[in-house]
Parts: sequence; structure tokens; C-alpha cells
Amino acid sequence: MTEPAPDEGDTPLRVMVGMSGGVDSAVAAMTLKEQGHSVAGLFMKNWDEDDGTEYCTAEADYADAALVCERLGIELFAANFAAEYWDNVFAAFLADYRAGRTPNPDVLCNREIKFRLFVDYAAELGYPVVATGHYARRSPLGEPFRLFRGVDRNKDQTYFLQAVPTEQLKDCIFPVGDMTKPALRKRAEAAGLSVHDKKDSTGICFIGERRFADFLARFLPDDPGPVLDMEGTALGEHRGLAWFTIGQRQGIGIGGQAGRAEKPWYVARKDQDSNTLYVTQNDCDLLSRELHASGLNRIAGELPERCTAKTRYRQPDQPCSVDVAGDAVTVTFEAPQRAVTPGQYVAFYLGEECLGGARIDHTDGE
Repeated sequence: MTEPAPDEGDTPLRVMVGMSGGVDSAVAAMTLKEQGHSVAGLFMKNWDEDDGTEYCTAEADYADAALVCERLGIELFAANFAAEYWDNVFAAFLADYRAGRTPNPDVLCNREIKFRLFVDYAAELGYPVVATGHYARRSPLGEPFRLFRGVDRNKDQTYFLQAVPTEQLKDCIFPVGDMTKPALRKRAEAAGLSVHDKKDSTGICFIGERRFADFLARFLPDDPGPVLDMEGTALGEHRGLAWFTIGQRQGIGIGGQAGRAEKPWYVARKDQDSNTLYVTQNDCDLLSRELHASGLNRIAGELPERCTAKTRYRQPDQPCSVDVAGDAVTVTFEAPQRAVTPGQYVAFYLGEECLGGARIDHTDGE
């Protein structure tokens, strides 16, 4: 499903690669150059790191990207999309937390920055095709766009691409989609790329590896309220609903409860109107068979009535049926699902193909 090297006589593509300073984008750029394409890189800075902390990594990442591009003999451009990131990603991120939802900034970042702004910027510089280091595959350029999982199922990133409109994806290629991560690192090492053993980033998209609670506290004040069990018995006080997500076990802060079983407590529900956090020791309180989502993004036409879906990145596919009404969708799973979380995304699949996705609004238990 990946793009072949151009045949003799073909005009090589002009491709701009999103260079993050990591090994995936480095190998993506190297692969395209080896295939005979005309390649340049773009480093996107999307967060103004003015807090003076140890977590400011953009400068180091840019230096790594520059070393890779120098090694490959390609030009590296740089763009600052910090204002757009704040307006289109981070503001929505904070608004979701204030509304009691648990947002997924990586999905928004792909839709609003890595593809929307990146694609437009590259086109202005004369690069009609863009590439990224995502572990995903696509139909050949020139054919109707279809999105497929990466060969490395442990690294497949189609879940994070399901919200990107086809119009933005159709001119993007994924050179590492048919590689496994270990093989990719070996290729990078053999080519003498300095980032071959660089640790993968696990932080918030473009913000980096920060202590999340400390970072979020800079933008969201505490808003204490009661912690109740599912029968309405008071167990304690929470610091603010924004700090909790459905299914969360750690950090609830209610300790052992006299007369209760020695079992862990989990966040079961958040009531925004009364600022109440509901917790449970019963796993059945975390299960739901049906979810309702909106903002449906169809990557390859209409959804079939039956497919598979997942509500978290690492979750195995779950058989389900879908009922679509405009851009809203009701998903009914064959088996109850644990800790389905409003603000997160449901992604739809048919075999290896990612069909699109939608943002979860609520479940049948709410």
C-alpha cells in the first residue's frame, strides 16, 4: 500500500517531510531520497517554550533535525505555528477539560497542524506532496485516497489520523508505514543517522515531556467538589473534575474507607452541573455497550453498518454496528466496553483499512 520508487523516465516527486527531530521522520526523509524523489524537510515549532523548564525540547529537536538533513544533503525549512496551535489545538484542549471531558490533543494536532498548516505551507514553497513519519499506509498517489494500518501493529498510528479530512491526507505519503520500528532503527544506524537510538516522544503533541499535572495547573485552577460512590455516599473531596478521567484509578485521594472492601476505586462518572466525581469499586459500573459520537470524518465514503472500532489507541478492535445520521454516529458494540471516555475518539476499521472516526460525546450510561 506504500508508494513505489519512480520508474525510469518518471518525474520524481517534490516532497516536503515533516521533520520532528526523531528517528521516524529521519528515516522517512532518507527513504524518499533513496527512491529518487526531490526532498526537503520542515521543522514545525508549535509551542513558545518560555517557561524556562527542563522540558523545553524544541531547540534540541531542531538541532537533531538539522543534523539529519545535513547528513542526507537536503534543505531544512523551519516554521513557527505557535499562534495557530494555541488557537486551534490548545484552546480546545483546555475548553474540553473545563467541560469535564478528556481531550486527545494528538488527534487535533494532526488535523489542525501536522496536515492542514503543513500541507498549505509546503505547497507555497513548491512542494505539492508532503510526507511524515507516521506508521500508516495509503493507496498509491493518483488513486482515490484510502488509509491502512502500518505493518508494525504495535506502532500503527491510524487512530491518530482518523480525524484528518481526506482533502488534507490525499497528498501525503507515509514512507515508514511498511517498516517495523526495530528494522527502522537498524536502517537509521546503518546510515549513520545521529537519531538512530533517540528515545520516542511520549509527551503532549509539540509540548513535550512535562509533568502533566504541574503543566495543566498553570492553566486550570482547582475547583473542589464532592466525591461520591454510585449510591450517593460522600467519600471525600476532589480538586477539580478536570484532573480525572473515566476509569482512572490512581490519584483519587480517598484512601481506605471503613466498612468497604479492600478493592481499588475507579472514576465512574463526572457530573459537571453539580461538580461531583462518582467513583466505584465495581467494574460493571465502568462498562457501556453503546456510545454516541459527533463530528464524523469519513475517509473513504460511507461507513458500513458493521465494522470494528476502538475508543483508545492501544485497544484491540471491537466488533460493532453503526447508525449514522449526518455527522453523528451511534456505535453499538457486541461486547460491553470499559471506560469509554467523552472527549476521546472512536476510530472505525474494516480489516486493515481505517474508515474514519468521530469524537465521543457520551455513552448509554450517561
